Amino acid sequence: MTFQTAKIPWSPENKRPQMRMVKKVLDTEDKAAFRLHDSMPRYIYFAANSTNKWGHKRGYRIQIVSFSGDHLPETDPMERAISWGRYKLAVTKRKENEPFSTSVYNQMDPWTPSVAFADFINNETIVNEDLVAWITTGFLHIPHAEDMPNTVTLGNVVGFLLRPNNYFDDDPSMYSPDSVFFTGQQDPTSCSVNHLACLSEITSCLPNFPPFTYEGFQNQTMD
Repeated sequence: MTFQTAKIPWSPENKRPQMRMVKKVLDTEDKAAFRLHDSMPRYIYFAANSTNKWGHKRGYRIQIVSFSGDHLPETDPMERAISWGRYKLAVTKRKENEPFSTSVYNQMDPWTPSVAFADFINNETIVNEDLVAWITTGFLHIPHAEDMPNTVTLGNVVGFLLRPNNYFDDDPSMYSPDSVFFTGQQDPTSCSVNHLACLSEITSCLPNFPPFTYEGFQNQTMD
């Protein structure tokens, strides 16, 4: 996002700064590798060659909501074994010989790791290629008195979102089944009244939970 100067329609003698989105293609692995403390663009998304009905390229946006703590210094002789931690996001060309960012054997000999993720990033082009997005998430928890006797999890967020970005023509949730409403005079087991009542008959993937009893409670489930 950048600012550009624009005239104010209702006050032509004055100008104002206006935000403008600038698109840039990251065409190599080096350009699409973001170090742990690098600033990132506001939007990062993978775009396909096809477009939606509005003329925008269909794609998916990567939205990272948490970062890990400081990484081991690269001068440390064991750092190459966990060099994936240098990056919060790295996009590479997909290769059969690069299936994982690390190996279980790295912990046995971290000084000469069998897989060094940093070697995956070698400035190859990533335009019109099958790609892999390597995302590092995490947070640093420093114990404090309020962790006793149970560690508080409120406010701790770890993860990322993979969100459609112009992938659809509109909000796809509009076509999802809406709420079920029926009155006390209607039969809730009737499919014409409650379409979820017949879900087990039309959905093959619906799990079947057999009856069970636990310390006097029958068929209790938790959401």
